Amino acid sequence: MTDFNANVRLGRSDLQVTPICLGTMTFGEQVDEPAAHAILDRALERGINFIDTAEMYAVPTRKQTYGATETILGNWFRQRPQARARVVLASKVAGPSRGMPWVREGSGMTPADIVASCEASLRRLRTDVIDLYQIHWPERHVPAFGSMVYDPRQETSETPILAQLQALDGLVKAGKVRAIGLSNETPYGVHEFVRLAEQHGLARVATVQNAYCLLNRTVENALDETLHRLGVSLLPYSPLGYGLLTGKYDAGGTTGPDAPAGARIALFESMRKQRWGRADGLKAARRYNALARQHGLTPTQMALAFDYRNWRVASTIIGVTSIAQLDENIDAWGTTLAPELLAEIDGIRRELHDPSA
Repeated sequence: MTDFNANVRLGRSDLQVTPICLGTMTFGEQVDEPAAHAILDRALERGINFIDTAEMYAVPTRKQTYGATETILGNWFRQRPQARARVVLASKVAGPSRGMPWVREGSGMTPADIVASCEASLRRLRTDVIDLYQIHWPERHVPAFGSMVYDPRQETSETPILAQLQALDGLVKAGKVRAIGLSNETPYGVHEFVRLAEQHGLARVATVQNAYCLLNRTVENALDETLHRLGVSLLPYSPLGYGLLTGKYDAGGTTGPDAPAGARIALFESMRKQRWGRADGLKAARRYNALARQHGLTPTQMALAFDYRNWRVASTIIGVTSIAQLDENIDAWGTTLAPELLAEIDGIRRELHDPSA
């Protein structure tokens, strides 16, 4: 059991979670079901009570594994009936399909889509309620997943935010969802969801799940102020920059015979084509990893402590493929970063910016 001191409250909801959350997107692709169940058992044993998944998982997403992660979790709950009561369970409805027709027909995300996705997730998860139900990416066309520039000419929105919010509120009122959240959102989106909820007496957004790590600190470009002032909690994902900040790619890179076998970016070409596969990201990661070692820390310890001890963060989502990785990530909880080290981290960012934004 890990001493997390106290659970944290998510936004203004009644959800109380540990400051580390187990992300599960590798379950059903890199991690088979028995190994996934062993990782889940170990997470509970170590004191984690917060698990995050999504209808789209496993990742990289493909038709054959769509919904596989939720199914694995549902089987775990079925085999361990007492586990569900101990877990704050989060899942997500996929946004517009973005070239994934197996998610849903059409290009948008209608209120009916939200309800249908939630009900399908409940069945796969073998539960009556999802504690935190999130929109995986905005229905609006916004910069996300490596796209950095907003272009109004590409706007394809078909469902107003109010209609999305009303659908989510209906799920809360029906007892199928306890609280709602967003993911890959912008300051505008968070403000609008909160404004409309308060104006119309609807469920209020409790959380936002965005990438936040040494290679991508764009949360600090106004989103952090938005979340702070509106009382919405940040759930950062990819704190280790898809593994770049563990140091495992420092010597061999992400491709070729010297790349680490079985590592996500090395294993999947589609991952290398995304923001985490950029050459500038690996260059920056090597700088941060060397800095960690200079201060007597492992790269993993420094990268995780940057999120774990950050005032902006409520609960950090960690993704693992083994019990050893899980233990390493949880053991980093006690790591603190000295002010002079944080200053050096800021210096690298001023020089190299956010290469994985």
